[in-house]
Amino acid sequence: MKKQILSLAAVALLAFAVQSCEKKEPKPGEEDLTLGNKVDTLTTDIEQAKDTAVVKVENAAAEAKAATNKTVEEVKDAAKKTATEVKEASKKAADKAEAAAKAAKDGTVKTAKDVNEALKK
Repeated sequence: MKKQILSLAAVALLAFAVQSCEKKEPKPGEEDLTLGNKVDTLTTDIEQAKDTAVVKVENAAAEAKAATNKTVEEVKDAAKKTATEVKEASKKAADKAEAAAKAAKDGTVKTAKDVNEALKK
């Protein structure tokens, strides 16, 4: 689980780094902008940054969900495998116990017959 979280964090950092390196549109020189244009430019920049952040968060959430689903499936598979192994081990133990009980019974019967024959002599 820790590996998946670390992988997710690494992917998010990589995506952020790639996005940060993207080429931005050239902006008109600061001296050419009026106050209204500067406000519009800043507003546009803020909206773009917000949209980018939202997309990154959505992508990270989707990756986290996928990782969680994968982990759930792995846990289910492991639980099924463990249950199967326990069942098989229990069956083997029961078979061995049954064989031991049969051997003890046969030995007891044989001993009883031997004692009985010895007493007859």
